[in-house]
Amino acid sequence: MEMHEIKYFIVLAEELNFTRAAERCNVSQPSITRAIKMLELELGGPLFHRERSNTHLSELGRMMKPYLEQVYNEAQNAKRRAAEFMNLKKTPLRLGLMCTIAPDNLIDFIKAVLERHPGVPLKIADAPARQLEDDLLAGELEVAIYATPGKPLDSRLHYIPLYEEDFVAVAPRGHSICAHNVVPIKSLNGECYLSRINCEFGDSIDHVFDEQQVEWPTVYESERDDWILEPALADDAFTEAPEELWADVLRRKGGIYELVARMPEDPSVN
Repeated sequence: MEMHEIKYFIVLAEELNFTRAAERCNVSQPSITRAIKMLELELGGPLFHRERSNTHLSELGRMMKPYLEQVYNEAQNAKRRAAEFMNLKKTPLRLGLMCTIAPDNLIDFIKAVLERHPGVPLKIADAPARQLEDDLLAGELEVAIYATPGKPLDSRLHYIPLYEEDFVAVAPRGHSICAHNVVPIKSLNGECYLSRINCEFGDSIDHVFDEQQVEWPTVYESERDDWILEPALADDAFTEAPEELWADVLRRKGGIYELVARMPEDPSVN
């Protein structure tokens, strides 16, 4: 089935006249006739009935018309999108950002992309790391910035390290863990915890705490990091996070909270 045959069928179905259909398609009438016959051979029956000057769709033709129109329209859309892509028009660069990344780390990068490629709209998707990786593998994103500590690299993806930052504990001023430069895991036993549901190290930290039989009752949890500090941290609870994520929050909070200590590079260390 050729695309020009489908086009001729659609035009003829609108005109119901071979001569006018040939004029609209800028081809000879025999060309229209041959194309329709080829379609009829492929589809197994007549698509039109010709009775003297009366040309009309057959029952098969009426049934096939919406399907062939859909095929033709989708093909035209595909050609248009391909042309736009080659001309860098209306083709967004789909960038996934891990929801726990501080904007300050990437503002210069995003600005540079927009300046160097003004014809490419930038579409940013905010999601947890695992979702971003799934979207990359599914072709929903072209590139993503995220971290999956402890997870093996996927051979289907290409990785480029961008930057490193410390992982820190965060608590109200005067909290008992503020006396530590590096937070011993066992010192957190029994402390009230604010759970960042999308924490990059969540699984790793939970595993270490289980191994060392350390319990930290969760008093509040949220998928949104900016909500963690709002209602509960003043109730003598702590959380942990990448340092840059909290730097801006701490500035906005006017020093009510502080980055109290670095988490150990190896969380299994006491």
